[in-house]
This record gives sequence, structure tokens and C-alpha cells, in this order.
Amino acid sequence: MTNDNIQINSAAEKRKRISYGIALLLVGFVIYLLFGLNTQAGSLTTFGLNLTSSQAIKVPDLIVPALPAIYMMAAISVFAGAYQLARGVRSTGWLISILAFTFVVAFLMWAAQDKSFNLTGMLSSSLVRATPIALAALCGVISERSAVINIGIEGIMLMSAQAAVISATLTHNLYVGLIVAIIVGGLVAAFHAYLVIRFKVDQIVSGVAINIVGTGTTSFISSRFMQSAGDTLNNSGTFPIISIPILSKIPVLGPVFFENNLIVYLTIILIVVVHILLFYTPWGLRTRAVGEHPKAADTLGVNVYFMRYVNVILGGMIAGVGGAYFTIGSVGRFDEIMTAGKGFIGLAAMIFGKWNPIGAYTSSLIFGFADSLQVKLQILRVPIPSEFLLMAPYIVTMIILTGVVGRAIPPAADGQPYEK
Repeated sequence: MTNDNIQINSAAEKRKRISYGIALLLVGFVIYLLFGLNTQAGSLTTFGLNLTSSQAIKVPDLIVPALPAIYMMAAISVFAGAYQLARGVRSTGWLISILAFTFVVAFLMWAAQDKSFNLTGMLSSSLVRATPIALAALCGVISERSAVINIGIEGIMLMSAQAAVISATLTHNLYVGLIVAIIVGGLVAAFHAYLVIRFKVDQIVSGVAINIVGTGTTSFISSRFMQSAGDTLNNSGTFPIISIPILSKIPVLGPVFFENNLIVYLTIILIVVVHILLFYTPWGLRTRAVGEHPKAADTLGVNVYFMRYVNVILGGMIAGVGGAYFTIGSVGRFDEIMTAGKGFIGLAAMIFGKWNPIGAYTSSLIFGFADSLQVKLQILRVPIPSEFLLMAPYIVTMIILTGVVGRAIPPAADGQPYEK
């Protein structure tokens, strides 16, 4: 490495250290000004740790003095900012975690002062709301690891959601609905793969077309047939909650992780399985080789086209499971544009997770938390307009993309058509 490169890297590291340090200092002062000065001395915040419908062992609620806790969060943020300016921390993840943790905790202390806030319920809701985002992110990970961009996840999920509820309603079988959703997701993804691999259509254009067709088709079918048919086409019911014996009785963790429906469990299993397949099997090695250097992979005998087809179709099938969540896994009926941008948020989670299944799932939990939080805050009647609360998941998406894009490095051949 030349001296010029060393100087550029050192300058970039210095700017990064200063920017994060200043950000942490500002967050500390904002916590003090917005929450500390607007919290009454002696007020208590009660965090509920039990769910009435849960089988978990009951534990006492957590009662915290609001004002001291807010001051502590401000102090932690300021101290971390000062340390970052003086010494510097290389781990961006730790810095973002400190920044988010201190601000969110202080915000909750202020919002729930002299009130009760069910923490376990919000964590459980966050995991559930993160499920479709995680499945969309996993679809993106598999596709882009083989160098095919799929931004048509939103359209795939919409079509799968509608197919799931119609088939489950007609057959009175939720498992049939899930299988149909998976098949529809795989077929739509196969069409996308055929366009971009066989005919080398621009991958972004193809994905946008799928989103437009998916939105238009499902809206037409819904308004033209499903609304007039009523419950005969649009009343599937939902998968029941499955409690895992013994584990579901663990306080706090039991209701969050071990009392969920089939699709939530299936998501966690898929995350683990795909992670193992991608990084510990020959299939994963070939997939990553095709995404990083397809010519070298082709030279070594890897069928680049075949690997891309398989990965894109598998990703579509996973997105199909995500679509099924919205209907047979959540509300039991289909509403127009009910995915509400979760496919695009999933792509943001994929980028934030650095094209890693576990990283993508962790990022999805952040978005799920933001989505769950805005619902809980409306219940608490926080003096913030509901429109702004509804914007929370999308604001988090923009903040994360603004802070991460440019540093997260995608597969080298991502989005590039391959010519044999």
C-alpha cells in the first residue's frame, strides 16, 4: 500500500471517529434537553414483564425511576462520544448500538412516565413484525449472493399473500395455502430469473415491473372478485400459536421466542439453515463464487447460470412464505397493498446485515422493533402526532441506509449479467 493510500485511509478513519463522536455527544444532549427537562422528578416508569395469555412463570414488573434513568442514558452517550473523539472505536456496530440504546431507553422512560408499559409484549410483537421483513431480507441475500438483484420482493409477497388466502379459504386448509404461496413465489422469481439471466434484461427494471404487476393484479382481483365474494374467498383463518413445552414457561423469553405461530418458527429455522448452507457447504461456496467472480467459477466447472436460477427461485419461495405471513399467518384475510413496503425494508435489512442471513435477521428485528414501538406509543397516547409515529419504520430505514450504504460492500458481481 502506498503512502497516499495510507494517508487517505487514516484521514477517512479520523473523519469517521470525529463524526461518530459528535453524533454520540449530540444524542446525549438531545436526551437531556428533550426527555430530561420534560420528565417530572419522582415519576416512575413501570415495565410489564408478563403477558396475560402466556404460560410463562409470572415475575414482578420492573419499576424504574424515570428521571435518573434518563440522566444515566444521557451520561452514557456523552461519555461514549468523548471516548470516541479521544481514542476511537473501530466497531461501527457498537457505536450505533450505544446511540440507539441510549436514545430508545430514554425515550421510553419519558413516554411511559407514571404509566405501565408492557415490555415483554412489545418484544414479542417486535419479533412477529420482523418476520416478513426477515423473509424478504433472506430472499435478497440468497439472490444477491449469486449476483442477481431482486427488488421485486414486494410484488412477490403480495401475489403470494393473495394466493395463500384464496387457496386456504377454498380448501379450508392453511397448509395448502402456505404451499401455494411458496409455489407462487418460486414461479414469479423464476420468471424474473429467466428475464435477467436468459435475456439479460436490466435487473432493476424487471424487479420494478414485478412490483407494478403484483400491485395491480392483486388489487384488481381483490376489488373485482374477493370483495363481492366475501368470506367465500377471503376468510382463511390463521395458524394457531404453538407453545414449546418447558421453554415457553421461561419468564420474558418464553412468550417472546417460544409462543409463536408456525411461520415465525419457520423463519428462524430458515435463517439458521441458509446461513449454514451459504458458509459451510459446497453449494454455498459455489453460490458465493458465482456472486464474486463468475468467470473464475465458470473456469472451475461451476454452472453459473444454473446456480443463479436455483438461488433466485429459492429466494422467491422464501419470499412466498413472507407473503403467506401477511394473510394466513397474521390476519386471515387479504387487503390491498397490505405488505406496506415490507419488501423494500427487507432489502434495507439485507444491506445493513451485510448480505449475511444472521445479520439480516438481526437488522430485521430493529425494523420490527420500530414498527411495534409506534403501535405501543399510540396506546400510551404520547403527545406526538400519529402520522409521525406511523412513519417510524420508514424513518429508521432511511437513517440506516444513509449511514450504511457506502460502507457495506455487496458481492463484487452483484447486478452484472454474465456472458459465457
